[in-house]
Amino acid sequence: MRVIEIDTRKIKDWNSFHAYFKEIMGFPESYAENMDAWISCMSDIDRSKPGMTKILIKPGETLTIKLFNAADFKERCPDQLQALLECSAFVNMRKIENDANTRISIALY
Repeated sequence: MRVIEIDTRKIKDWNSFHAYFKEIMGFPESYAENMDAWISCMSDIDRSKPGMTKILIKPGETLTIKLFNAADFKERCPDQLQALLECSAFVNMRKIENDANTRISIALY
């Protein structure tokens, strides 16, 4: 299992959400800063070579995203939190449909 830590205090709106994830995950310069692009990048976490993200895990492993200050984040940025949860679930569904065991988990702290 690979763990990345997200300090949600650095997220204030959609622009900062995408900028922070781009930085932490190493999304490419061409990252379109929308949730469709986020899904595309996160769907690539188990590839054998860097491409859409610098964070790579082995096929079948789990990437856990620890969201620190989650209660505050829920109050300040409910749309961003909801999108993060839904889009992570979508990436997982895509992996299941393709018989891949790689998953994203979200841990709220």
